[in-house]
Amino acid sequence: MKLKKNLVAATMLAGSMTALSFLSAGTAQAQGALVMYCGVQEEWCRAMVGAFERDTGVKVSMTRKSSGEIFAQIKAESANPRADIWWGGTGDPHMQAAEEGLTVEYKSPKMSELQDWAVRQWEQSKQRTVGIYSGALGFGYNTELAKTNNVPELKCWADLLKPELKDEVQVADPNSSGTAYTLLATIVQIMGEDKGFEYLKALHKNVNQYTKSGAAPAKAVAQGETTAGITFMHDMVTMVVDKAPIKVVAPCEGTGYEIGSMSIVKGAKNLENAKKFYDWALTADAQKIGAEAKSYQVPSNKSTPVPPQAPKLTDIKLINFDFAKYGSSEERKRLLSKWDNEVKNLPK
Repeated sequence: MKLKKNLVAATMLAGSMTALSFLSAGTAQAQGALVMYCGVQEEWCRAMVGAFERDTGVKVSMTRKSSGEIFAQIKAESANPRADIWWGGTGDPHMQAAEEGLTVEYKSPKMSELQDWAVRQWEQSKQRTVGIYSGALGFGYNTELAKTNNVPELKCWADLLKPELKDEVQVADPNSSGTAYTLLATIVQIMGEDKGFEYLKALHKNVNQYTKSGAAPAKAVAQGETTAGITFMHDMVTMVVDKAPIKVVAPCEGTGYEIGSMSIVKGAKNLENAKKFYDWALTADAQKIGAEAKSYQVPSNKSTPVPPQAPKLTDIKLINFDFAKYGSSEERKRLLSKWDNEVKNLPK
């Protein structure tokens, strides 16, 4: 009887409020709920959500988009934030969001378990974003298509300009994709800005499509829709694991890399659950889920086994990528505007 009275009283007090047994990004605003914007592959996003819900009982509403799209959405929603946590995707837009005050400071008790590069990301962002994985930029090509079209072996960034690859290279748009912005920043750092943009203009002649998602070119190469695709190397490795005829290339001139990141959104309506997810996502057990979902980045927790399929960063000629400069709001805006004006709008 006492239980029944309590239930009746609770119902009367609640009025027209509905129970949060299932959630949308617009309604998940109560205890026991979390709204997550996810910047990695859909399979990994869903695996993380499922594991977190099982471990904590917190119900998650997840939206998957590319890093640049998530940044734009969080900025557009800043007066009335819908998201609580932004998990995954390249660190540059996370850094820009931190600089623009769209995310908040947080120090997890798990920080001592992380690799130095993950902690540096957190320090550079003034504690507003943290590294959760790392991966090197590169490209891959379909060996069967290359043979059919008499394309010679590809080893370097310069090889992607070969005339045999006319309309046979795919890469994402850096406005929506963190992968493609990493390419833009990488080429500028390797070649210098003037020569770097000359390279990107020449590459434009061979590009058949600028995709929204940074991983999309890997699928296109695997399916034989294009000969070559520029992605993070681990995205191409995923296709190789699934038996696609792809050769993955770490460019001979050197290459940049990403520090995939995580941030808590300023004004999060489920702040405590956002912190709960943040701490959980930095554990070794949570970070093992990436490899299980066929995502082969290098995890940031020192105790998480590195997937054997993951490209070995020690074997790749990595540049000294300036994350602070190229993650800054001013530099990102300037480079993206210049790319739009000088590259994207060029005729073929």
